[in-house]
Amino acid sequence: MSELLVSVLLLAGAAFMVVAAIGVLRLPDLPTRMHATTKASALGTMMTMAGVAFHFEDSTVTARVVAIVIFIFLTAPIAAHVIGRAGYLTGTKLWAGTIKDELQERYDPKTHRLSSGLEKNEPRTSSARSKDLSKGQK
Repeated sequence: MSELLVSVLLLAGAAFMVVAAIGVLRLPDLPTRMHATTKASALGTMMTMAGVAFHFEDSTVTARVVAIVIFIFLTAPIAAHVIGRAGYLTGTKLWAGTIKDELQERYDPKTHRLSSGLEKNEPRTSSARSKDLSKGQK
C-alpha cells in the first residue's frame, strides 16, 4: 500500500511539473506564465516531497520535507508577486486578450511611479483618528 501511495504522489507531482513547463511554453504573456509556474510547480514539488516522506518513513526526512513544503508554500506567492510587479514596471507587454489592468491608471511609465490612490486625501493626525474611533466612526 505504501508503494502505491508513493507512486501516485510522485507521478502526480511529475504531472503537475509537466503542466507548469507546458504553461511556460504555451501561455502568451508574463503574468499567465508566472501563474503556471508558481501554482503548478509548487503543487508538483509538494506532492513529490510528500512521496519522498512516505517512501523513507524516517522522522528526520519527514521533518525536512515539512520544512521544504512550508518554505515553498510561503515563498512561491511572494516570488510570483515580485516577478509580476517587476515585469509590469519594466514595461513587459500584456497579452492582447487581457481584460483587466488595475494598475494602468495608477502607473506613470515616464516617471516609473506607482500611486496608491491615497495621495489625494490629506494625511490625518493620530488625534483625529482617535476622535473618530471614540465617536464610533471608522
